[in-house]
Amino acid sequence: MDCCICSPMATMYRLPRNAICAPCYEGAKAIISFLNKDEQEDDHGSVNSRVSTKLNGSTKGMRDAWEQVKEMRDREDDTNQRAAFLEQGFALAWKEEIHTDIVVKPGTGPPIPAHKAILAARSEVFRHMLSGDSQCKAAASESFSLPELSHDELSLLLSFLYTGALEQNLPERHLHALLVAADKYDVPFLRRACEARLAAAVEPRNVLRTLEVADLSSSEVLRERAMDTVLEHAKQVVFSPEYDEFAVRNAGLCVEITRALLAKQMSTTTSTK
Repeated sequence: MDCCICSPMATMYRLPRNAICAPCYEGAKAIISFLNKDEQEDDHGSVNSRVSTKLNGSTKGMRDAWEQVKEMRDREDDTNQRAAFLEQGFALAWKEEIHTDIVVKPGTGPPIPAHKAILAARSEVFRHMLSGDSQCKAAASESFSLPELSHDELSLLLSFLYTGALEQNLPERHLHALLVAADKYDVPFLRRACEARLAAAVEPRNVLRTLEVADLSSSEVLRERAMDTVLEHAKQVVFSPEYDEFAVRNAGLCVEITRALLAKQMSTTTSTK
């Protein structure tokens, strides 16, 4: 008998001609049984003694797979709860300025209170700055400055250090500033988050600025994505008004673009011969 599930001809069968072999039938019963068992454990904390499963080779494999899925789900729930617990606690301590012990000054705007322990734990550079490392020209014990960041950008940076999350729909200029800050102050997690956001949003209108920021922050991931976009939309990008100003500021990047365009042209010519 050809089984409508495991047979090579299964896709050719249609109701009411479908037939199912014994292993697949037992496997389906096992899945339903384990689903019921899982619900009973969640609702009552115990297993109904009347629920039993015939454990042949097929059903045992399905049982083991289902148990692994349950274990993965439980670990995920536990991780999410732990992350939420930590995020809420740290965010509350920062937003309500609970026992803050340092003030961070942006380039423009009012300073923002923070906690030395959090800053030192999130960034090796901040740790040296706050520990009085003479090579880093340590700031005063009550404050230090990040003059390259505006008040809003500094607030976003501190928010990420406390919560590990970026706000949704951030303007590109803020993501650019945060990526550069992540590189300068050695915050890899922030770096990856900014790279992912920016790489997903690269298009001809913003590719030149993105390429500049990628070069400034030494982001190879973003740099590669931006260069691919330049090559794909070369005519639109190179003949845009922004390219003239870009060329003045970034002679080295223009050389790279020119070489990449010539290499692409040579490759296309060779493949058509």
